[in-house]
Amino acid sequence: MEKAVEGAIGKSVEESDYYRTFIGPGDKYDQFAAMQFNLLTHLGLREGNTLLDVGCGSLRAGRLFIPYLLPEMYHGLEPVEWLINEGVKCQIGEDMVRIKKPVFSHDENFTLTVFQKKFDYIIAQSVFSHATKEQIRRCLHEARQVMTPTTIFAATFAEGAEDYAGDKWALWATYAMETIKELADEAGLVCRPLDWPHPDLQRWVLFVTQDFEGTIPDLSGGENLMLVKKESEFCKERLAKIENHPYVVIGFKISRLMRLVGFGINNAMRWFRCDK
Repeated sequence: MEKAVEGAIGKSVEESDYYRTFIGPGDKYDQFAAMQFNLLTHLGLREGNTLLDVGCGSLRAGRLFIPYLLPEMYHGLEPVEWLINEGVKCQIGEDMVRIKKPVFSHDENFTLTVFQKKFDYIIAQSVFSHATKEQIRRCLHEARQVMTPTTIFAATFAEGAEDYAGDKWALWATYAMETIKELADEAGLVCRPLDWPHPDLQRWVLFVTQDFEGTIPDLSGGENLMLVKKESEFCKERLAKIENHPYVVIGFKISRLMRLVGFGINNAMRWFRCDK
């Protein structure tokens, strides 16, 4: 893999930032990272939660998750080993690895059980948009084995009218929403479409167990608008109380008096100058 990269770009991986463009648009590297971090924190991710980043690549999102989470809470699955090595070297550094102790696997067959633990959150961003149907099926079945009744698995896929029928990793593989839901059902999971923006126009979905006991916040915007409205009303009430406080009322009266006095002095000075 590494030799193929050298031949394609004319210089070694170590001499370039190809680790960024290898996994997507280089000019959106930061945007893709922020999108994933913001989504999971909106969904409830806290520093003490365990996270599995499927297809973590060069730690595009990992560079935000790893410092945020407590030690040994971040787990990354990436078959291309040099990508993780470059991510560590160029994005987080060895000291961060020593402090936060992220756990990595280079398994090539979506073996999520390789970590031998359950996860609170799982994310697979821009993975199913390149995968075969069998690979997605394998990933979802493995995910079910490492999920609890409160686990949230967020993933993206490229939605299209026709399903990708190939048997190899593709540059772009589309699937119908119904197909993704059927694959989830086969794995004992429930697929819920999610309204969350994506720079590459992929669709977000959430997978949860059929006996899901957690809560999924409303990310459609309505809840946020209600919070803003309540906060606005609260501020108006506080402002009204402040304005009606005796000391504030006296202050307003003194302020108006000072303005009147100042107005009178200015007029007197103008009259004095004109009279001369």
